Amino acid sequence: MRKLAALALLAVLAGVAAGCGGSKSSSSETTTATTGTSCNKSQLNLIKAGQLTVATGNPAYPPWYEGGTKSSFWKINDPNNGEGYESAVTYAIAKQLGFTKPEVKWIAVAFNDTYRPGPKNFDIAIQQISYNPQRAKAATFSNSYFDENQSVVGLKGTPIATATTFSDLKKYKLGAQVGTTSYDYIVNNIKPDSNPQVYDELNGAITALKNHQIDGLVTDFPGAYYIADVQLSNGVIVGRLPTIGAEEHFGIVLEKGNSLVSCINKALATLKQDGTLQQLEQKWITGKAKAPLITQS
Repeated sequence: MRKLAALALLAVLAGVAAGCGGSKSSSSETTTATTGTSCNKSQLNLIKAGQLTVATGNPAYPPWYEGGTKSSFWKINDPNNGEGYESAVTYAIAKQLGFTKPEVKWIAVAFNDTYRPGPKNFDIAIQQISYNPQRAKAATFSNSYFDENQSVVGLKGTPIATATTFSDLKKYKLGAQVGTTSYDYIVNNIKPDSNPQVYDELNGAITALKNHQIDGLVTDFPGAYYIADVQLSNGVIVGRLPTIGAEEHFGIVLEKGNSLVSCINKALATLKQDGTLQQLEQKWITGKAKAPLITQS
């Protein structure tokens, strides 16, 4: 049952500002974040005691989720199998918090609903959700579990496929999913000659690219692999887009003020320190094919 008392909220905010330690602990030990919040499994602020409820999108796309599915519910990939970067990271965090694999319950939640204001039906959401200050007003974000940049996907043989600079991209019709940092990147950095097209779901943008309604789709770099190689029979990654300003990163999302964030951050610090996150990134993301870097001029 959730315990969102004012004192807990203040403790969480202080913990986010101060950061958390990175030492390992066994599931039988009582570990404490710098705020004094207990990270003992029995004292975590959870939807259901003894269970970590995790939200992600459905379909669950590679390379974030892999291994296919035997479930009639999960489309493309089943996050329960522990394969793919986000699934593997989730189970690594769960282990740090003392949960066994059967104690992790996955539910499907639409992307925009993960960070909307109000009560949540999940403990954490992990769905390539980029941190930004506006989203953080409505929900609590963990520290980074993946630093990423944007990319452009096009169709083989079309003029945009040879673009190497922002100047090259400006003349093309670009598209992105609504409410994403991909759309923000187009508007604030590429600044194309025509307004970008926006779509409620990523699949809508992919269909528009197939139908030549847009020339290029801007999306996160790792996710571009699946779009170019699987969803589009003639897709190509035009290139990666340079990071401009603050480095963009994915954070785990929690209900605003949930003290569980301190323990999530503590687990992430341990997984970074012991090399687990780097190993998982190398296995599921870095090991994929490379794409050229598009320059600003």
